[in-house]
Amino acid sequence: MPDTTAPLPYEGVRIAEFTHMVMGPTCGMLLADLGAEVIKVEPIEGDNTRRLLGSGAGFFPTFNRNKKSIALDLKKPEGVEAALRLVATADIVSENFKPGTMKKLGLDYESLKALNPRLIYVSHKGFLPGPYDHRTALDEVVQMMGGLAYMTGRIGDPLRAGTSVNDIMGGMFGAIGAMAALRQREQTGRGCEVQAALFENNIFLVAQHMMQFAATGKAADPMPSRISAWAVYDVFTVKDGEQIFLAAVSDKQWTIFCKAFGLEEMLSDPRLKTNNDRVLARDWMMPMLRSHLAGYSAAELSAVFEQNELPFAPITKPQELFDDPHLNATGGLAPVRMNDGSFSKVPLMPFTLAGERPGIRIQPPLLGEHTSALLKEVGYSEAQIAELKAQNITTGD
Repeated sequence: MPDTTAPLPYEGVRIAEFTHMVMGPTCGMLLADLGAEVIKVEPIEGDNTRRLLGSGAGFFPTFNRNKKSIALDLKKPEGVEAALRLVATADIVSENFKPGTMKKLGLDYESLKALNPRLIYVSHKGFLPGPYDHRTALDEVVQMMGGLAYMTGRIGDPLRAGTSVNDIMGGMFGAIGAMAALRQREQTGRGCEVQAALFENNIFLVAQHMMQFAATGKAADPMPSRISAWAVYDVFTVKDGEQIFLAAVSDKQWTIFCKAFGLEEMLSDPRLKTNNDRVLARDWMMPMLRSHLAGYSAAELSAVFEQNELPFAPITKPQELFDDPHLNATGGLAPVRMNDGSFSKVPLMPFTLAGERPGIRIQPPLLGEHTSALLKEVGYSEAQIAELKAQNITTGD
């Protein structure tokens, strides 16, 4: 049985988070899910992702669970003073502002290190320090310049990946860096600066294609144009126009596949003996397979492939995952408060600790939901808090 009484691994760690959008909030969310107390320092008007439309409408509830919120106007010295008092109680500061912004506020690593040598400071940027670090980066920018868009799209048609891969993974690497820095602090007694960057994350993602060229001398083709390493590894259009991904990636799986679908004559064809033979025969083999399978429904193919332990996947739209039986049966989705106060389900972290998925202890906070309590904790009286609110330096409960 899972041990539900065990403390989460980062309980007792306090993080002051000066972040917005996706990359920085992902870092804080991961550490918050693992037990850290993450305090989200928001501007008076709130994190902009509270108001985004379109593809950004779900950003705030996705990446800000298990956090507290304090609203401070960092353009005013009183707001910076409150932030400094909060930072003085923190183990980690996390930020993803433009280069130079935190320095202007006196909240950069060098300034804060002088006050607390044990502080760990995590910066999430577009580029690590170097010739590009002055550029403004977006996930699309680094995908285009870092080879990922080229690999995702067709030749001559670079295409952004279908999710914020660099923002999310960049935040994950920021969290991993923070974890490493905490461990190092146990050994040395000193904190350090951790830097994570979108561009370098993207390069890490495409390293396999770089190394394919290093190993073979041949450039990797974009995914839609590639020569697959496996003979049957593709999307099939079947009965009623449904689509399904089917694969047979070994000689054993090829044998099982042929027997399951009455294709024994292909097993005796010497041109199709090994996987590499079948890769070379794809031009004439795949049309035969597509024609043979076209009369099956996706459900029928799924049942045969599952029964025979062959790889397959229905082509699923993101909104259909809310009803996925596996996700719901395994506790992979949890109730989360949306920006308008309604509730939906959100995916949890894709791992378990002692058999349990780290869950939601604190719903994504309302703007300034914890302002008064946090200011009292760092020495402000009720009268001082009321004055800060009257001057519009802070807001919230």
